[in-house]
Amino acid sequence: MATKRDYYEVLGVDKGVTAEDLKKAYRKLAIKYHPDKNPGDKGAEEKFKELGEAYEALSDPQKRAAYDQYGHAAFDPRQRAGAGGARGGGFHDPSDIFEQVFGNRGGGAESIFDAFFGGGNGERRNPGGPERGSDLRYDLEITFMEGALGCEKDITVTKAATCEGCEGSGAEKGSGQKNCTTCGGRGQVISNRGIFSIQQTCPRCEGRGKIVEKPCKACNGAGRKDKTSTIKLKIPAGVDTGARLRSSGNGEGGLRGGPTGDLYVVLDVKEHEIFQRDGDDLHCEVPINFVVTALGGEVEVPTLAGGAQIRIPAGTQTGSTFRLKGKGIKNVQGYGTGDLLVRVKVEVPQKLNTQQKAKLEEFAALCGADVNPESSGFFEKVKRLFR
Repeated sequence: MATKRDYYEVLGVDKGVTAEDLKKAYRKLAIKYHPDKNPGDKGAEEKFKELGEAYEALSDPQKRAAYDQYGHAAFDPRQRAGAGGARGGGFHDPSDIFEQVFGNRGGGAESIFDAFFGGGNGERRNPGGPERGSDLRYDLEITFMEGALGCEKDITVTKAATCEGCEGSGAEKGSGQKNCTTCGGRGQVISNRGIFSIQQTCPRCEGRGKIVEKPCKACNGAGRKDKTSTIKLKIPAGVDTGARLRSSGNGEGGLRGGPTGDLYVVLDVKEHEIFQRDGDDLHCEVPINFVVTALGGEVEVPTLAGGAQIRIPAGTQTGSTFRLKGKGIKNVQGYGTGDLLVRVKVEVPQKLNTQQKAKLEEFAALCGADVNPESSGFFEKVKRLFR
């Protein structure tokens, strides 16, 4: 696993940075490396994710204090500190962090796009310019083993794709655009209601101020048309229910040269009939013959990779737990692998034949306080209670 860069270095700030300067540094770099400004650039996409993780850690006073003391280990669920409970916790989607930061500028979602298209001074985007396609959501159910070990899935999505005939312009090739006759090219129409004048987006040109002279026959002037495509999705090992995977460029197609949106796949991991998950650790209950628990021996227990042998000491009681290091689930963020905790359940014999019953009765007659110290001690306490 590659070494993580220092969060302060990622944001280009000193350790004593104020909350306001931290936010300014994040805004500047997040705009620079946002995937919408760098379509297809995997390097920029990774830097954008790195910025989101760094800002989320340092903007929260509690997380920042933990990071200053423990470094990246502060957010490693395999190394959570007991003192103060400051460590632990995963990170949110970098796009969510971006929207939270820029959403505070007073302009909502539009202010985010202003930052991309030269705004920031109150100007609106050119309504007739390039338009990014919408992001899409796809809910995918996978098995427990697929989530634990990772897998590849083919998903079929029907979406509005950029029309190849007009490349999203909505006009036949060779045909141009003209001013909308409804709004006179302004993109807005004004209607009078008594002493009030109401300005609204033009319903004909949808605020663009232009309409095509000859609509594209392939898409009827929409610039997009429905297309069904199959996408190969790689699911990393260790994901759990609620995990959201981003498939870049597989959302709706853009208009007038705008970039394609993204596809977000939200996972629903089914429960397993043997294993129960607790973070990166696994739990399972294994029934064991009472003779083995009494005399000791080896038994085979299930793991994600197959069977494994564990040694059962003589006199093991029901409910005893054995830990198999590294036999749990691989951490999705790369922080090692969890453990498997096997809980022993002593199986009491059933449907004994005459000979088996006789042997057990003979054994019971030979038993005393030395053989069953817990029950003997318990009943001694009961006797004292009622004296």
